[in-house]
Amino acid sequence: MQVNEQLLTHLENLSYLKVSEDKRQEIINQLSQIVSFVDNLSQLDTNSIDETFTMTNQATYLREDEPVFSSDINANIIKNAPRTENNFFIVPKIIE
Repeated sequence: MQVNEQLLTHLENLSYLKVSEDKRQEIINQLSQIVSFVDNLSQLDTNSIDETFTMTNQATYLREDEPVFSSDINANIIKNAPRTENNFFIVPKIIE
């Protein structure tokens, strides 16, 4: 995958972010390095590795699933949304 100006613009639109003109080439270079690294990982032969392999022999710690209410949670989530109204997310219409 080639990271270029067109892909960066597409990513900006998807993420509702805007990269300034003076940072665009730096971001393209960084994304290219990340994609290159992931491409290298895809070349590894993992056929002999068990799908459930872990670095330790210990089981995953599980906690009780207890509901917790905090009035700050909604406010913290909503403040990061690009558009909201009456504590709901406003998203683009995709179905006619």
